[in-house]
Amino acid sequence: MTNTFHTVTVERAAEAYVLSRGKARFLSIAQAIRAIRTLMPACKATDHELEEMLAEACIAHGVPVAFDVTTAVGAEPRLHS
Repeated sequence: MTNTFHTVTVERAAEAYVLSRGKARFLSIAQAIRAIRTLMPACKATDHELEEMLAEACIAHGVPVAFDVTTAVGAEPRLHS
């Protein structure tokens, strides 16, 4: 018996996460980044790179997105649809 495992890229993980949240009111970028980092602890992408990947997938699949990652002191979370 041979077990074949396909390599999952960060981009595919981001898209899969977005698709899994399609029925939600919106996708939380902060939660998505935590989920990807939990699934892929060796991920070398920065939070900003993950945020961009997730945003692109949300736009492509029509999923509303909350940019709720705090990157600057006093930054306000942003919600886009």
